[in-house]
Amino acid sequence: MLVTYLVNYSFQIFGAVVALILGVFVGRRLSNLVLALCAKKSLEITLSRFFASSARIAIISFSVLIALPKLGIQVTPFLAAVGALGLGAGLAVQGLLSNYGAGLSIIFTRTFVVGDTVRIKGVFGVVKEVHLAFTLLTNEDEELIIIPNKHIVGEILHNSHTDTILELSVGVVYDSDTDAAMKAIEARLANVDGLSQQRSIQIGIEEFGDSAISIAVRGWVKTQDFHQIRFAANQAIKDALTEANISIPFPQRKVRMLS
Repeated sequence: MLVTYLVNYSFQIFGAVVALILGVFVGRRLSNLVLALCAKKSLEITLSRFFASSARIAIISFSVLIALPKLGIQVTPFLAAVGALGLGAGLAVQGLLSNYGAGLSIIFTRTFVVGDTVRIKGVFGVVKEVHLAFTLLTNEDEELIIIPNKHIVGEILHNSHTDTILELSVGVVYDSDTDAAMKAIEARLANVDGLSQQRSIQIGIEEFGDSAISIAVRGWVKTQDFHQIRFAANQAIKDALTEANISIPFPQRKVRMLS
């Protein structure tokens, strides 16, 4: 039976193998061509990889559909079985499919791209990779933060691109010269490496507290150096107030005794 099968179907088997090899070869070449074309058009890398992978998978799938009938395998029942299995699998993995749907939405709408700084549900970091199922972030500590895409689409998302806002606050005594304090702080912060020079630093009175006048400082820093710059900025504020002879008060409360 084996000899008879090989005699009758040898050319079909040869044609099926050739179809598969050509499909893999053409799919790889087409994938590279699509990737190069997207790079030439300055298309975002995540979208470029998605188009390239889709083209390769489509060509290989088409070659498989050509090869199967040559091996005596009917494609129509096979497709029907795959459809039934796909329906059952879809119901079983709804969460995974929702991640893939959200990933397609992120890729096509370009809510953010690789290199942007995003903040989602209190977690922030630099976008390293965007996959169909999840988005990979990284931070100053080189941690890898994996967020399923279904938790991104439909949520409030902050995209500050390459920088992150740095917000600081310091209290000074009520009889202080606040203008002199703010000028001293601004002069010191101008020498802190990492604070963005393209966007001016914002300094002003934030509130009048129980024991001090709070001065707020807002500036933009690189996300990958966020905590390092924050520490340096706090030290610069402390040094500026010390040089200007402006005191940072302790928390205090006045108590009146009634007889």
